Amino acid sequence: MIKILKMNEIAREEILARTIPMSTVEDQVQEIVAEVRKNGDNALYMFSEKFDKAKLTALEVSEEEINQAYESVDEKFREIIKEAAENIRVFHQNQVKSGFIYNERRGIVTGQKVQALKKVGIYVPGGTAAYPSTVLMNAIPAKIAGVEEIIMVTPPTGGKVNPVILAAAKIAQVDRVFQIGGAQAVAALAYGTESVPRVDKIVGPGNAYVAEAKKQVYGQVAIDMIAGPSEILIVADEKANPVYLAADLLSQAEHDKYAQAVLVCTDEKLALAVQAELERQIPLLPRAEIARFAIDNGGKIIVAATIEQALEVSNELAPEHLEICTDNPFDYLDLVEHAGSVFLGRYCPEAVGDYFAGANHTLPTGGTARFASPLSVDDFTKKTQYTYYTKEALQTDGAKIAYFADKEGLGAHAQSVRVRLKEEE
Repeated sequence: MIKILKMNEIAREEILARTIPMSTVEDQVQEIVAEVRKNGDNALYMFSEKFDKAKLTALEVSEEEINQAYESVDEKFREIIKEAAENIRVFHQNQVKSGFIYNERRGIVTGQKVQALKKVGIYVPGGTAAYPSTVLMNAIPAKIAGVEEIIMVTPPTGGKVNPVILAAAKIAQVDRVFQIGGAQAVAALAYGTESVPRVDKIVGPGNAYVAEAKKQVYGQVAIDMIAGPSEILIVADEKANPVYLAADLLSQAEHDKYAQAVLVCTDEKLALAVQAELERQIPLLPRAEIARFAIDNGGKIIVAATIEQALEVSNELAPEHLEICTDNPFDYLDLVEHAGSVFLGRYCPEAVGDYFAGANHTLPTGGTARFASPLSVDDFTKKTQYTYYTKEALQTDGAKIAYFADKEGLGAHAQSVRVRLKEEE
């Protein structure tokens, strides 16, 4: 049963405590990565048979297979995926940035140009569940950014990729799909094999092996983030519906045994009602065992004095998802300092963001919303800056630049300026 805590009766450490799983896969992942670097495609075939029980005859999914999968998905679901994709496109098109040029100083030009990454790898989890939403949320911003080639990897289930994943890939205009998963897929994207191209960046969620592999190859390639267990924090007043609140807490608790589900409310009666409602709803869930563990071990209901105090707790925790369940949620939006994505009002469950509204669902976890941001078009670009000086402009600024360099003890820097200044002596 979820625990109920009162702000005025407990230590701050208990309020802010997170259940963090310990990873023990570092050595295994290191061996997998090394094997892929050494043996390329052969290692990928071996690991697919070992871990996914799939004896593959080809690593890449053909265009024909993708088209067949697309047609096999029921039309209603295809249309919903298309509508969700369009919502995601509209949202992310507003994130596109262009470069700038500044030339207000005589003889000096400075500026920055924005360029898309050439190749990006997207990891899409497979196994017991299929996540077409992950395909959309990662591929569409990359396409909008102008990425030339999007390479998707996803593990086969029963020897083939789930058709809805392939349908989403077609809708999101993914360029190539490989039926490989786990740490070996991350290694293949990072270093390249005979079949899998080396990419510039790897994005997308995965299990502990995938997360550890991304950590190990970082520096060889860029990565989006090291994602931890899912999180939701709900701020609610006394008028909130306990049925809604319990359902929203469980929407994240069903993800992972170490997911964090927190309610901060202003009414003790509501806290008790939500506690009871959780007990009613959990047994009805398809993933009841996972949700039960998460709620009992990492879940909590905190009773605060005011909504403002509740938001102070939220800012300390910096949750992945934040719901503000009040009549006038926009009144409190400016008080939110740290959160991955904010859901406003009594009729905006976090699930609308996971699938359909358009804002990205790849979000910072584990309190990293204090300094990190949701996945965006920016994640698929890089910036290059440039500077131009005329001879006359350097004559004006050169002595100051050389003096600055001397003060840092870098005489060669200073000399590189002074040799040009001497031309006028």
